[in-house]
Amino acid sequence: MRLLMLGGTEFVGRAVVEAALERGWDVTVFHRGRHEPPAGVRSLHGDRTAPDGLAALAEDGQGPGGGSWDLVVDTWSGAPRVVRDSARLLKDRVRQYVYVSTCSVYAWPQPAGYDESAPLVEGASPDSGPTDYARDKRGGELAVLDAFGEERALLVRAGLILGPYENIGRLPWWLTRAARGGPVLAPGPRELPLQYIDVRDLAEWTLGAVEGGAAGGAYNLISPSGHATTRTLLDACARVTGGRAELRWTGPEVILAAGVEPWTQLPVWVPPDSELHAMLHRVDVSKAVRAGLRCRPVSETVADTWSWLQGIGGVPPQRPDRPAVGLDPAVEEKLLGG
Repeated sequence: MRLLMLGGTEFVGRAVVEAALERGWDVTVFHRGRHEPPAGVRSLHGDRTAPDGLAALAEDGQGPGGGSWDLVVDTWSGAPRVVRDSARLLKDRVRQYVYVSTCSVYAWPQPAGYDESAPLVEGASPDSGPTDYARDKRGGELAVLDAFGEERALLVRAGLILGPYENIGRLPWWLTRAARGGPVLAPGPRELPLQYIDVRDLAEWTLGAVEGGAAGGAYNLISPSGHATTRTLLDACARVTGGRAELRWTGPEVILAAGVEPWTQLPVWVPPDSELHAMLHRVDVSKAVRAGLRCRPVSETVADTWSWLQGIGGVPPQRPDRPAVGLDPAVEEKLLGG
């Protein structure tokens, strides 16, 4: 199999590249050159936002198949017209276009258990510049569908993504906080079901789906609800970082009354019985499960992320277009009665 990865040097793209290399695939990575891709790939350089940013890709004819590929994987989350330009350029050179999208493309709010047939956000256009995250991602989907049609377009609607190489900061923040030890604000309830996808499981499912001839269209790609809970996630963080953290379980009503922002100040967590919890952690993923989705245990995701974080000196990378996450120590101490 011949893979063209648009990006491929950070988080999701890097995981896809590594999974493809492990399968023995031939991999071309098109990127800006700011970070080194994994060893064993063929690199093309360009900035997709620049006027002639796709020139190296357009002129490429030296790779396997003369610059043609079995699939392209694209994780772009900015202006939809960037996806439009790539899809139009590649429509006669690539068999299948995989676009890593998001469950945020569904109209807000959705009831718990919503699936791929749920209503989508309005106002998205494949020709637009940057608007907001949900409409940008939906515009990217439309751009791929316009160029490739539903049969050749695979839309991977991911939810929360965790694992090694994370450059958003959610799981790294919990690991770093647990490593500091002492009393740790643990948002309840303990058995609140969570949904996330390990970035490596996302990569494996995506490549396996294409290799196995899965039908095109949209798939919600995230673990089944309850695959992990707040307790199993935070217990794993406390355990792998040496057991110095003392989890102080605190009711959601106390946390919310203190003005703490779910999801951002307390990453991953959102209060139970809320619209946000239904949207993020109660998604129907049966279509992806039927197509082969397998999710590794939360303990493995946490342990491998901690090992990676230690290997890079303990400071995780941070995407410049995303705000930092985490709770101010002074706010945590006040909530815990310190």
